[in-house]
Amino acid sequence: MKIQSLSPDNLPTPKQEEWKYTNLPKAIPDGLTRAPDEAEIVIHKTRGEVGGKAEEILFTGRDGLLHSPVLKVILEEGAELTLVERHEGQGSYWKNMAVEISLAANAKLHHYRIIEDAAEAVATLHTSITQDRDSSYSGFYIIQTPQLVRNEIHAVLNGENAECDLSGLNLLKGKQHGDTTIVVEHKAPYGRSSQFFRSILDDEARGVFQGKVHVHQIAQKTDGYQLSNALLLSALAEMDTKPELEIYADDVKCSHGATCGQLDDEPLFYLRSRGLSEGEARMLLVQAFVDEVADKIVDEDMRALIKSKAEIWLQSVL
Repeated sequence: MKIQSLSPDNLPTPKQEEWKYTNLPKAIPDGLTRAPDEAEIVIHKTRGEVGGKAEEILFTGRDGLLHSPVLKVILEEGAELTLVERHEGQGSYWKNMAVEISLAANAKLHHYRIIEDAAEAVATLHTSITQDRDSSYSGFYIIQTPQLVRNEIHAVLNGENAECDLSGLNLLKGKQHGDTTIVVEHKAPYGRSSQFFRSILDDEARGVFQGKVHVHQIAQKTDGYQLSNALLLSALAEMDTKPELEIYADDVKCSHGATCGQLDDEPLFYLRSRGLSEGEARMLLVQAFVDEVADKIVDEDMRALIKSKAEIWLQSVL
């Protein structure tokens, strides 16, 4: 699978099925100038190399520019890495990023992506993942601030017993638009994949979750799981969900589910009857909604950081 990024000269439109919820040409700022040549970043861990502390990379956007960063992560057999990928910036810009991840046999990658680009920015991130036998990829993505984000992930499990866990949290308000689009291809037996995403939407924000599990005929004993939960804090907020299963093997365990709604009145009433104010009760329930997905984060420091960011955001909307 070759690394990909969007072509500024041939932008996708909602006429294409996989882009029907996201109008990218309408969102991109006018008059952008291509950023000066940006060096390709390569992280390469040799056979058996196990990293200690997490490695962090910061991608910064600047006003008036089109950024096209490229990141390649290569883990040879038995290597392990924890990678924290941060996104920030100032002004109005488009960050059009391509990420290529290659995991050899028994390699293990914990990948955290924190998207906090500027409020006027557009971010499109395409991540390609290839996995050999017994490898493990665990990705957690949090989206907070840009006006439009498309977080697209394409994972291919080429080897037996490969595992791919994808989860994330989308915190959207105002007129923000957050699109998470995923395709996981199982091309070998005994693979396992999981997609678990939660979105909280306020004001006129719009969330999108398109998740697909594609099980090839050879991939018997596949276990594929998808779940998208959205919580609407405003009557004007919108969530579009399209889970898909495409299965050609006959001995698999695959499922998908999706929910979308407002806070349940019954637990809200129960908490208020125990002396909590309406604001305290709402905060407690929404924090519990966040914690269920955040608890999938293995690293304790990163889990605490994500929960802290979510709490600050919730205090601004509740």
